[in-house]
Amino acid sequence: MLASEFQPAASAPLLSAALDRVSEAILFLDMRGRVHRANKAAAALLRRDLASLVGAEPTDLGLPEQVMPTPPPDDATGDAAAEIRGAHDEPDFACELTIRHPDGSRSRIQLHRYDLSSDLAPARALLLMRDVTTEVRLRERDALMSSVADRSNRAVVVADHNLNILYTNAAFASIFGYSAEEALGQEVEKLLVGPCTDPAIVERLKQCILDEQGVEEDLLIYDKAGHEIWTTAHVKAHRNRQGKVKYLVGLLSDIRETKQLRSLQQLIMSSLASDVSITTIADELCRQVEKLAPDVVCSILHVDSDGRVHPLGGPSLPPAYSASLDGVAIGPEVGSCGTAAYLCQPVLARDIDTDPRWQPYKAGPLGAGLRACWSTPIQGKDGRVIGTFAFYFRECRGPSPWHEQIVQACVQLGSLAIERQEVRSTISQVAYHDMLTGLPNRARIPSMIAEAIKACPEGSHLAVAFLDADNFKDVNDTLGHAAGDEFLVGFANRLRAQIRPGDMLGRLGGDEFVIVLQNRDPLEASLAAARITAALAMPLTIGKRQVPMSASMGLSLYPDNAKDIETLIKQADQAMYKAKRGGRATYRFFSADIDKLAEERLMHSTALREAIASEALTLHYQPQIRTRDGAIHGVEALARWHDPVLGEVSPAKFIPLAEECGLIEQIGVWSIKTACQQMASWRRAGLDIPCISVNLSPINFQNVNLAAMVAQILAANDLPAKMLMLEITEGVILNERATVIATMNELRNMGVGLSLDDFGTGYSSLSRLAQLPIDELKIDRSFMRDFENDSGTRAIVTAVVRVGQSLDVAVVAEGVETEPQRKLLAELGCDAMQGFLFARPMAASAFSRWLLDYSAHRASLMLRQVGRALAQATGSATAAPARVAAAAS
Repeated sequence: MLASEFQPAASAPLLSAALDRVSEAILFLDMRGRVHRANKAAAALLRRDLASLVGAEPTDLGLPEQVMPTPPPDDATGDAAAEIRGAHDEPDFACELTIRHPDGSRSRIQLHRYDLSSDLAPARALLLMRDVTTEVRLRERDALMSSVADRSNRAVVVADHNLNILYTNAAFASIFGYSAEEALGQEVEKLLVGPCTDPAIVERLKQCILDEQGVEEDLLIYDKAGHEIWTTAHVKAHRNRQGKVKYLVGLLSDIRETKQLRSLQQLIMSSLASDVSITTIADELCRQVEKLAPDVVCSILHVDSDGRVHPLGGPSLPPAYSASLDGVAIGPEVGSCGTAAYLCQPVLARDIDTDPRWQPYKAGPLGAGLRACWSTPIQGKDGRVIGTFAFYFRECRGPSPWHEQIVQACVQLGSLAIERQEVRSTISQVAYHDMLTGLPNRARIPSMIAEAIKACPEGSHLAVAFLDADNFKDVNDTLGHAAGDEFLVGFANRLRAQIRPGDMLGRLGGDEFVIVLQNRDPLEASLAAARITAALAMPLTIGKRQVPMSASMGLSLYPDNAKDIETLIKQADQAMYKAKRGGRATYRFFSADIDKLAEERLMHSTALREAIASEALTLHYQPQIRTRDGAIHGVEALARWHDPVLGEVSPAKFIPLAEECGLIEQIGVWSIKTACQQMASWRRAGLDIPCISVNLSPINFQNVNLAAMVAQILAANDLPAKMLMLEITEGVILNERATVIATMNELRNMGVGLSLDDFGTGYSSLSRLAQLPIDELKIDRSFMRDFENDSGTRAIVTAVVRVGQSLDVAVVAEGVETEPQRKLLAELGCDAMQGFLFARPMAASAFSRWLLDYSAHRASLMLRQVGRALAQATGSATAAPARVAAAAS
C-alpha cells in the first residue's frame, strides 16, 4: 500500500501536531506491519525523511521482525479483541538493539511495542523508541570503573552528602567484612567508627567538603566483627555544576602491616643504631603500641639469667606497681608475665580479680582500672626466655587479631633490644668480631694491621699472611653447612694454637683468614708459615668422618713489600693464589713477579670471557687407536684458544683460569655442541668414527639439566647417544652430592658414555668407583714418561688396566709417544691408546685428511698381509709333492 492510499481522520492534523512535539520516537504499524504514521522524533532517530517512513517495512528500517503486531486469536473478534489488546499496560515486546543508519553510523535503541485494539484501526501496533546510546556508554563506563575498583586492594566507599553509603568495592568487603548489600544505605560513621576511633580525625576528614584537594588521615576504625583496623583514609568531595557536594569518595588502605607495624620496626632499629638505652627504647615502644591500640596498656619486662623479672618499659602503668615487680622470680603461679616466662608460652588472665595466678599481685592493676592481662614470652635466638611483652585491658576480655599482630612483631623487636642490652658491654666485639669463630672480622682487620705497624720498631719487620682453606667448598657441599661451620671453627682453633703472643689472627670471611706475624724477618716468617702449614695437615674429625685440612698461604712483608695496609693485604692475597697454583697446602712470599702474574691473570680472564662470548675458541681432535687391530676407537675433542693479542694460549693455562673465573661450565656446553656438530658432519661425509669424547668439569655435573641439554644436542644433530663420550675427572668421585650421581645415571641410561679421565692421579676410592656408571678409564699421560723404565710406574699402569678389566670397562692410555710404550700396553691388554705416536691434536679438516690416509695405510697393510698369507699357502702346497718324490728316491 502506498502512503497516498491512507485516509487520515479529521483529527489527523491535531494528532500529527501533538506527535511531532513528543520527544520519544513513535511509529504506528498497520495490520500488515507497515508504518502507518510516524512522528518527527522517529525520523530524526532513524535518520530518514518523515515521508519515506510511511509505508516502510520495519525490517527495512533496521528493526527486528518481533516488532510486527500480534494478530488476534481466531475466536477473538470485536469487543473481545479490543479487550485482549487493551487489557494491560506492559509492552507486548521490548528490546534494546543496535541499528545501522544509511550513513554507516550506529545507534543503540530502546524499543517497546504495544499492540492496539481494533478500535484504533488501521493502526494495530505502537512502537515507542528512544536513543540510549549515551546511556549505554555511561553504563559500560560505570561497569568498567566498578570492575577496576574491584581489582584494587584499597577499599572504595562512595557516599552521598549525608554520608549514606551508595557504593563499596570488593576490597571493602574483604577488609571490613560487609557485603555491598549490607553496606548500601548505611551511614559511614555508624558502620566503621568504634570506641577507640579518634573523633577529631573523623571531623577533619569531614572537612573534605571545604578542601578541594581532599583530606588524608591515618585512622583506627573497626570491621564487622568489631576488630580494629588501622587505615589511611583519603576522602574527597565531588560537586555538581552548581558547586554543591554530590558525592563523597573515600579510599581506605589497610596499613596495619605496611605502615604501623613497620613504624615499630623502624623505631627499634633506629634506636639500636643510635645506642639509645634499653629503658628508653622500651618506654617509647610501649607508647607507640598504645597509639596503635588505644584500648590497651603496654608493659615490657626483662627476665635475667636467674629467672627474675625487671621492668623495662610501661609508662602508662602506675610507677609503684612497676617497682613492685622488680626482682620477682618467675613461676607457674606468678601473674600473667611470670607464668608466661616460666611456661614459655602466652598466658591470658581474662579477669585479674578472680584469676588464682594473680591473687598476690592484683591490687596494683585493679587499682589502676586494669581488669585483664595477656602476656607473651620474649625469647632469644638461643630459645631461652629473656623477657615478656604484656597487654593490660580495662575490661575483662582477650586480645583481638590486631593485638596479636602487634605482639607478634613486638616480641621479635623486644628480643633484639633485650639481647642488645645483654651484650652491651661487648657491643664492640660483636661489631668487629666474627660471630662463628670469635676472631676479628673484615671490619677490624685493617685497624688490627695498623696497630701492628704502629708497634713495629724501627728496622724491624712484620708479615701479613693471607690463608685460604683448601677444598672448603667440598666440605660444605658434601657434608652440609653445619659441618662447614664446624670445620671453620676447628681451622681457627688450630691457627690460634700456632701464633705467639703479640701476633694477630682474623677472619676476612668465608674460608679466608689473616695472620699478622709481629717482629718477624723473612726467615722467621717462613719458619712460622711452615709450622702453621704442618699443623693444618692433620685431618679434622667432624662427626664420624675424618676430613682433610690444609691451607694455601701467601705472605707480604712490611716494610719490604709495602707500607700501606691495603697493599699488604692485596700482595698477600696474590701470593696465596700462587701457593694454590703451586699445589696447595703450602705457602709463598710475595714478589714483583707475582704482581706481574696477577696482572697477566686479569688480562687473560678478560680475554677469555670475550673469546667465549664471541665463540673464538676452537676444537682440535686427536684419534684414539684400538690396540688389538689398529682400528679407530674414537676421537677426543680438545679445546684450543688463539687470541689475537695473546697468541696461542695453552689449555694448561686457560682451563684452570676458566675454573677460577666460573667460565668452565660454559666451555663444557660449547664443547659438546661443537663436537656433536662436527661428528654429524663427518657422518654425512661417510667417515666412520665410533664415538667422540668431550671433556667436562665436575661443575657441569652439578647442573640438573645437563642430561636434558645433551639429549637436545644429540637430537639436533641426529646422533645416537652411544656416539658421545663425556670425560670427567676424579673430582666427580669425591663429590658425593646426590645431584651429580643422579645426572651421571641419567646420562648413562640415555646411552651416553662416561669416561674417567686422568685416572690414578687423584685419590679415587675403588669401592666408590665400582658404584659409578663408568664406561671407560683413561690412564693419565704422566705415567707414560717412566713407563718403559720405572717398575713402580709400570706396576701402577698394570693395576689400572686390571681394575678396568675387573670392572668390565675399557682402558685408554693417554700420551703414548714411542713404539716400546705401545708394545708394553698391548701386552698388558690396554684397550686403546692415544698420543703423538699416532697423531697430534689437529683441526677438523686436518683430522679428516689424516683419517683417510690412516684408513688407506691400514688397508694397504691388510692387503700385504693377505698377500703374504696366500704366498705362504701356495708355497706349502707345491713343496709337499717334492718332499714325497725325494723320499721315494
